This record gives sequence, C-alpha cells and structure tokens, in this order.
Amino acid sequence: MKILVPIKRVPDPATAIRILPDGSGIATDNIKWVINPFDEIAIEEALRIKEKQGGGEVVLVSIGQSTWQEQLRTGLAMGADRAILVKNDAPLDALAIARILVKVASNENPDLILLGKQAIDDDSNQVAQTLAEMLGLPQATFASKVEIADKKVTVVREVDGGLETIGFSLPAVISTDLRLNEPRYASLPGIMKARKKELKEIPAESLGVDLAPKLKIKSMAAPPKRQGGRKIGSIQELIQVMHTEAKII
Repeated sequence: MKILVPIKRVPDPATAIRILPDGSGIATDNIKWVINPFDEIAIEEALRIKEKQGGGEVVLVSIGQSTWQEQLRTGLAMGADRAILVKNDAPLDALAIARILVKVASNENPDLILLGKQAIDDDSNQVAQTLAEMLGLPQATFASKVEIADKKVTVVREVDGGLETIGFSLPAVISTDLRLNEPRYASLPGIMKARKKELKEIPAESLGVDLAPKLKIKSMAAPPKRQGGRKIGSIQELIQVMHTEAKII
C-alpha cells in the first residue's frame, strides 16, 4: 500500500506569536517551526498501517519554500520512505493547495491520502474535503480510529455529540484528529537514515495549476486582553446585567 501524507510547516504551539505593526501577518523572526501537530498524527498513522501490513510506502509532500525541507526530514526520520517538496514562495490558500495535491496524487497514485484535519496556524479545515471532492474519492474527516483490511477501510470519526463509524473502499482521503494516536519521536538511527532518503523538489508552476488566491486576509490582530470579573450581589442583578450589558437575554 502506498500512503501519501501532506504536511504543513507551522509555528511551534509553544511559540509566542507577535502580529506585525501593520496587521499584515505575523513576525517570523525567532520563531521555531514544526510539523503541524495534526499532520504529525497522520504520519504516525501511516507508519502504523505500513508496519501492521508488513510493507508499503509512506510518501510525504509539502508545499512551500526550501526551508520546509527541515520538516520533511523530520518526517523521514520518523520512518517515512521519501518526500516531495513543491516549491512555492508566495502564500497559498486552501483551494490552491488542494489543486497542487491533486496533481501530486495523480502522479503518485496512492491507495490512501492521510492528512491532518486542519493546520494550527489558520485552522481552515478545508484541504482534505476539497481534495477528496476534486479527486472523486470517498473521505472521512476527524478520524479517531482507522482500520484497514482487504482494501476496505473502517473509520471512527468524532462528530458533535458522539462518534460515527463509516466504511468505504480504497483509494480514499482521511483527515486525522487528536485522539487517533500519539506520534513517535524520531530516533537517532532514524535521523541518520533520513539524510540519505529521497527528497524531490518540484517547482509549483511546473504543475500547471491556478495558484492565484481566492481568499485574502485583510488584517490580523491579537485577541483583546481579558478583563477582570466582578461579583454580582443577587440573581436579580445578574439577570439585569445579562440583559443590559451582555445582551444575551
């Protein structure tokens, strides 16, 4: 089985994010970059599927600048077999990313595409669904359990108020949720082996897809500081505050 795992480079969740003075984006100096945590879960699940089946290939793909090689090498050190970097310097929206991944998937012809349900920087939660629609493949989002047997997939997915179990045949697209697994750490032998594994670079413009963004971020702003609370003397006063100040009743 060949499994394609798209990954994204994002700021470390522990990094303090600063907004640029003009609100055009975030300050990238002194930021530590990591694999999107949901994508890291996808890598781990792909490796577990490969190990359970006793063979196969896990292929990573990322879309960005040359510096994104670092995160691909981390995924290779975890155990992925090879990686593809689609080089592009300009920011891309979810639709353009999905279009690129359609081209990569068409060239690779994977049995399964596993990716995180969303990236923690923009929280769009759009690429997996758009990719599945463009490829005409069955999909399961927010997966908390994945079982594969004889080209049949059973996925337990998290929905509002509980769990839903669905089944379909491969090939397919699955997006991963937090409770699916606990990603492994890259071992020292894995890090050494990763240096020799294939990492292919492809110019984004060579794929012949429309990369013009359809979504524009007008401005960014830090969330307002939380205000201190106050004590309410009675139920009647609470109702009055909820009605006149909070305006929720």
